[in-house]
Amino acid sequence: MKLKTVLLFVGVTLLIMSCTNKVNLQKPSKKQPKKILKTETRKMLAPTPPMGWNSWNAFGKHSINEKVVKETIDAIVANGLQDAGYNYVVIDGGWRDTKLGDNGELLVHPTKFPNGIKPLADYAHSKGLKLGLHVVPGSHDCGMDPVGGFNNEEKHVQQFVDWELDFIKLDLCRMRMDNCTSCPQYRFGWSEKTIEASYRKYSKLLNESGRDIVLSISAYSYRDWYPEVCDMARITGDIEARIHHGAYFNIDTTYHKHSSVTTIADVSSFYADKAVNGYWNDPDMLVVGNHGLNQNEEVSHFALWCMMSSPLILGNDPRNMSEFEKTLLTNKEMIAINQDPTEQGKIVQMDDRTRILVKKLKNDKYALLLLSLDRRGVYDFNYDISKLGFDKAAKVRDVINHKEISLDSKIISVKLDINSCRLFVISK
Repeated sequence: MKLKTVLLFVGVTLLIMSCTNKVNLQKPSKKQPKKILKTETRKMLAPTPPMGWNSWNAFGKHSINEKVVKETIDAIVANGLQDAGYNYVVIDGGWRDTKLGDNGELLVHPTKFPNGIKPLADYAHSKGLKLGLHVVPGSHDCGMDPVGGFNNEEKHVQQFVDWELDFIKLDLCRMRMDNCTSCPQYRFGWSEKTIEASYRKYSKLLNESGRDIVLSISAYSYRDWYPEVCDMARITGDIEARIHHGAYFNIDTTYHKHSSVTTIADVSSFYADKAVNGYWNDPDMLVVGNHGLNQNEEVSHFALWCMMSSPLILGNDPRNMSEFEKTLLTNKEMIAINQDPTEQGKIVQMDDRTRILVKKLKNDKYALLLLSLDRRGVYDFNYDISKLGFDKAAKVRDVINHKEISLDSKIISVKLDINSCRLFVISK
């Protein structure tokens, strides 16, 4: 696809704003807070793309609670997800009260999380997992509750340390700049200057906190300063998922302007060169298991995210997984491609019928993804591996089906149905 078309994709995503969650929060500990320590530079906390689970797609704001989180932690361990590398458990919207405390502190929802956040962090840690929370840097969350961190950043970061959190998702949401509740700025209220200043402040405070806390930015478009301040950042609007009436692989809808799997992948490729040195472009949570995608589409979705070195953040219900879902999400060969930090895979062919992605791996290996989008029927791929510096003596491994492929020439030939793919690792 021509650059101007890719730029059109990017332009569209700049307009996408998430209708994420309303949230709820916790009473502060009475014990003496830990002193925040200072370091000189931001640590590299994510040398490879983070892997874990987020509650939003499956449970939204209203269905998440302490019991669900503990059951999910148990399921992540029992179903082999932890062994596959998924180690962050992130509670998205629904954990906070609808207001801040008298001193501006975060309050936990008293009914859904009666024991607070620290015991959940302890429980996750006891299982070898890590706990994270969704918070907002503005004055209000995405549901208009006045629970944001604006002007309370130091206090909130100290709470993160006291609760022994390991991950913070910082969602742009709303900024109210004055007392006019009906003014347009009540809904968004952000300038690029205030966005950057806010996120840089959080980054500095977290870096100086004395605790290793991964920072995930959710601000719906790429900005050049992301790699300086965070470990991963959303570069598009929201992906269409279960809570928004099901997922879509290659058809965008008008519902809240959420995007399909392929649209988001196309945009992510445009910023592939930015994903280096412990910073990763985040194309949003995986929608495998979120209804709407067939099995071929789920495989292609997971393969795309692996090729793009995307954070692999599950959005399913780990307590209720099909064998197909479990097998796909724990495919160690596919995950190894994702976790190889050499580079983010790039789209090298893009048209209305196909996507071809290439990712350089360690030890002079390459990953190759062939994806058919052809609505007219089966698409016949013939890819010449000499483009990657290989000849017919190369070793070709089908990592989805776990088998070696014999070549009679320098051409990999496969026939693929619509929205299906093949993923290969090629080596000498």
